[in-house]
Amino acid sequence: MTFTRREFNRGVLTLAGLGAMGLGSRALAARTDELNILCWEGYNTDDVLGPFREAHAGATVRAESGTSDPDMVNKLRAGEIKVWDLINLNQPWARARLYPEGLIKPLEKERFMPYFEKMAQGFANPPYPLAFADNGDLIGMPQRYGPFSFVVNTDKISREMAEDQGWKLFLDPAMKDRYGILTYDNWNIIHMCLTGDQNPFAPLEGDGLETFRATAGQIFGGAKLLSDDLVAMNTALINGEIDAYFTGGTYTASPARLDGLTNIRGITPKSGPLDGKGGVVWIELTSAVNNPDPSPLAEDFLEFVQAPEICKAVGFAEGTYNPVAQMGNPEVFALWDEEELDAIQWDSLEEEMARSVQYDVVTSYDELYTIYNAAKRA
Repeated sequence: MTFTRREFNRGVLTLAGLGAMGLGSRALAARTDELNILCWEGYNTDDVLGPFREAHAGATVRAESGTSDPDMVNKLRAGEIKVWDLINLNQPWARARLYPEGLIKPLEKERFMPYFEKMAQGFANPPYPLAFADNGDLIGMPQRYGPFSFVVNTDKISREMAEDQGWKLFLDPAMKDRYGILTYDNWNIIHMCLTGDQNPFAPLEGDGLETFRATAGQIFGGAKLLSDDLVAMNTALINGEIDAYFTGGTYTASPARLDGLTNIRGITPKSGPLDGKGGVVWIELTSAVNNPDPSPLAEDFLEFVQAPEICKAVGFAEGTYNPVAQMGNPEVFALWDEEELDAIQWDSLEEEMARSVQYDVVTSYDELYTIYNAAKRA
């Protein structure tokens, strides 16, 4: 369940007034029973928050789901550092933006490092590198992750063909009006760069921008439908309206697969322009906000979501299903049944991860977004 954020900010004058009235300590004490989380969907469900509230009787726990990583980063920059206690974002932001700008703070290594030892391959031995700042501070705990490229109906386009062709599938004239675009703008921009054999995480200018313009125009020009609703896109794929959709993966295909429609499959290209790789993997990190009036419940919650049953609740939040780093722990892995593992494409996950690079900040985003929007409108 998503809660609408209320206004929690305390102004300096208000605190001064409370102090003069002898209420300052009581106002600060109230934070011991309050926790505010800015996150992607999953951490804001009753299956996760309910048990935490029960374990901390009387605690007021609120969670708001974000719309994009940059939007959530900008909330903290705009002063909401005083509102939130935890923030849950994809992997580049903690190290590249939040920590250098003083918006998040280090976690207690003694408390959290042991959890890495039981994580899946790629997250343990050594611990996941982007969970740490350049100086070695632990700045976030990884949990959900997955490859994110495109989705096909394997009854119409074989998995082998889709993986072999990769992004060039969407430039094939035979695919015109046979695919949709799931309009996750930032991801679309990344994927259009890959389609044009470009690196979205390096600066693009001049001829590079013109290449992107041509690719975006061709991708949008060949699409049969556009939607930001993954359910609508899966429905179109299931009923035969389209045979594939541009931008998607385990995260978006999983609801259909859990319903038994395993012909709906996320695809990671076998090759691409980024050191031979054509896929991109997202990995969420949850970090402690550098709130000047911190809640002691923040790190309690971060430890709470490492528990096996809560790992499963986070990974299988209603609507989308994802692997979690903690599945390297046999106690966690045992909670997934055969159908659930199939829904998250566990059979090919390791292979797809090996074909993928880490999601990163799009360097020339403003310029590419302008071109992208023009092509989208056209």
